Amino acid sequence: MKPLVLRITWLTTDLLLFVGSYALAYFFRVGFVLSSQFPFDKFFISACIAAPLWLVVLATTRAFAITERQKTVRAFFYIAWSGLTGIAFQTLTYYFLFNAFYSRLLLIEAFVFQVILTAMWHIVMEEILRRILWKNPAYPLLLVGLTRESRRLLKILNQERCPLKPVAILDGTGTSEKEVEGVPVLGKLDKLESTITKLGITHVLQASDSEQSLNLLSACRSLGVTYMLLPSVIGIVERDERMGSIEGFAVTMVDSKRTFFGKIFS
Repeated sequence: MKPLVLRITWLTTDLLLFVGSYALAYFFRVGFVLSSQFPFDKFFISACIAAPLWLVVLATTRAFAITERQKTVRAFFYIAWSGLTGIAFQTLTYYFLFNAFYSRLLLIEAFVFQVILTAMWHIVMEEILRRILWKNPAYPLLLVGLTRESRRLLKILNQERCPLKPVAILDGTGTSEKEVEGVPVLGKLDKLESTITKLGITHVLQASDSEQSLNLLSACRSLGVTYMLLPSVIGIVERDERMGSIEGFAVTMVDSKRTFFGKIFS
């Protein structure tokens, strides 16, 4: 199954879950009847209109990125935050279309149902995606450089069935090993372009040989391949680095402040 089909399926099921959560909240609050005082069709229409807007907000949190883990507190809070915006969209839509409000308790129930069901489905969908994309690699990964850090990374990628599946290794200095963690070692960097072309590589991860960074980046750009760099290549090995920006320019940050508020406002 192609990644595009999987993404469309994921987005579509999220839309259906959003609308279904609001329908479930309606019948949970009103009862399994169609009330004449609070018509279901009006409530349902406003939820359908709000659903795409909610999905756009959720997408801005990178919730659908192939490398994003769903079994994390951060992922849950992103879904919860998007759920709050979904409630706002649905309530405003209902008001502007029908010039009325409805039960605040129904809003809370719709929010709870939507957040819980979406979070559970994202965990299930992540597992489905990983199994499919691991069995039929859509994002073959080329690892450049064998170090302690890259060996550990290879082991984790295999254990977790990462969508970025390592299929080949190149080492700048050469090695006598034929494979590492089941991934074949194909030689030195002189085979870079032929390996990328032959194996259909979509991502290159540099783990050593910092002096080759510009050459690797240039080759990846010319071949339309995503280039990635392990922080250990430039001597950052504590795993406390993060991506940030200064006036729109991307930078790698290492926080020296360890306090809670320091991490939030730095």
